[in-house]
Amino acid sequence: MTKQTINHRAALIAGVTGGVISGLVKLGWENILPPRTPERDQTNPPQQLLQQMGVPARLTHATYTYSGQQLPGVSYVMHFGFSTTFAVAYSLWARKHPKAKAGSSAAFGLGIWGLYHHAILPALGTIPRAKDQPIEEHVSEGIGHVLWMWTADWVSDAVYRRLTK
Repeated sequence: MTKQTINHRAALIAGVTGGVISGLVKLGWENILPPRTPERDQTNPPQQLLQQMGVPARLTHATYTYSGQQLPGVSYVMHFGFSTTFAVAYSLWARKHPKAKAGSSAAFGLGIWGLYHHAILPALGTIPRAKDQPIEEHVSEGIGHVLWMWTADWVSDAVYRRLTK
């Protein structure tokens, strides 16, 4: 058995690319099946988390205008930061541990969803406890996290192969 050499630079670039594109997929998915009611989304989880850390609402709710619509710029920075961070971590980890890719990364996506949406964020008081969240939120977030990591895996794998061939 030969030890596989990992090109860390290529894995990092692949992970960033996969993270950005999969972040777009997750945003698109949430437009089809929104995870939260409009009332609960007035201050979305990224905004709430930042406010819990002391960032004022005037910053967490800062928007930019595109095509006549107000868009939540700070929320997008948090969204893509989260997506890219975990896609890079997965890209590096899965290259070192190829068996981690079992299930086309669906298990990793579900694990991140469970860890954050059922444990960490409720424990911090950022979102309600899992049992107090509506079923629609679980369906949207669960499927959304699978689609997010499938996309991150597929894109980062394709980019890594192109960079290293």
